[in-house]
Amino acid sequence: MQKTASWKSRLRAGGGRLRARLAGLWRDKSWILFQPRFTVPVAACLWVAEICVSLWVIHRVPYTEIDWRAYMDEVEGVINGTYDYTQLKGDTGPLVYPAGFVYIFMLLYYITGHGVNIHLAQYIFAIFYLITLLLVFNIYNHTKKVPPFVFFFMCCASYRIHSIFILRLFNDPIAMMILYVAVNLFLSNRWSLGCGLFSLAVSIKMNILLFAPGLLFLLVSEFGLVRTIPKVVLGLPFLMENPVGYVARAFDLGRQFLFKWTVNWRFLPESVFLNRYFHLALLVGHLTVLILFALCRWKKSELGILSLLKTPKERRIQHQPLTANQIVYVLFTSNFIGICFSRSLHYQFYVWYFHTLPYLLWSTHVKKLAHLLKVLILGLIEMSWNTYPSTIYSSISLHVCHIIILLSLWSGYVDLEEGTPSEDHDQMKKKK
Repeated sequence: MQKTASWKSRLRAGGGRLRARLAGLWRDKSWILFQPRFTVPVAACLWVAEICVSLWVIHRVPYTEIDWRAYMDEVEGVINGTYDYTQLKGDTGPLVYPAGFVYIFMLLYYITGHGVNIHLAQYIFAIFYLITLLLVFNIYNHTKKVPPFVFFFMCCASYRIHSIFILRLFNDPIAMMILYVAVNLFLSNRWSLGCGLFSLAVSIKMNILLFAPGLLFLLVSEFGLVRTIPKVVLGLPFLMENPVGYVARAFDLGRQFLFKWTVNWRFLPESVFLNRYFHLALLVGHLTVLILFALCRWKKSELGILSLLKTPKERRIQHQPLTANQIVYVLFTSNFIGICFSRSLHYQFYVWYFHTLPYLLWSTHVKKLAHLLKVLILGLIEMSWNTYPSTIYSSISLHVCHIIILLSLWSGYVDLEEGTPSEDHDQMKKKK
């Protein structure tokens, strides 16, 4: 009888401690959601939720054919022995993507039964999406800048991103997935392998070149000029057959975009949108802002730009290894500047920078940009990309959000020390 009473007493005490622990967690739920050091548990919960969301999308939302059939026709030409880029084409026109695209989609061609099994392709792209999320979460866990509650808006809440990955099967998500693999390798100080993966990503879609100025700056800062020259051989089979045709078609910088698909310049007259002088002005603006950021925002040491070209041992100031935030900040801002000055943004291009937006917004200490306003900016950007067809107001809204982010990156204080919490998080800790 005494043993039974003792057992019941211990059970009540254990239950009391459990209730107290759960109550404490419930009281601190907002604190957990605002602390970047809780990135891993929050990200794990959201990633599991994303598995369910992806399966629901595949089974409940109809697939829309846009480019998949054309992709399959293009790689079929290569399988049949055509390596001349000027002779490769699909339903939507000539092949305009580099060699890595052909290799990747040739593999998908065989896996999906010559591109016929669309359902299987959707499952494969759902896996690509989940891998991309893991890679992005790992980047954010390295930087410790973004409060975990923001990750909900970065995954579960975006209709357009699920559509780009799972319902449209574009090549853009694959290129970005490999790019994020490269970024993770850079964060692990595996630069050579990371550069190889970066080259592979470029060979799938050339939008990855928007990250190239930032990567070049990082490589020169870390190693000096001599050791920054990458060797890309993925396009060799095509170059052997028709090198001029390959370069002209795969990296067609003069390609003209259709006005009806533009998301960002709808408020302009079509004549201005197609005008070469307008394109030249955007290019000049792009290069000018990149140079300003390289000179004033990316370079944190007292060394001049010319001194950075030397190897670390030859520099007069002792070289300090790059931190996670320096790497991510330079790469993400380099890409974002390119987005701001793009000649045209189509709906699938949203994935080019979607997963970088939380870092761009929360990396700077701008007091006026409180959490609510930053979330509002994310919401307005999402709304602009979900407006189909785009309107004058959706395009203007997108540009206003881009300008606010760019100005905050320029004028706001950015602490690039690895794992340093942002000002908002410090204030939250003091309140606790």
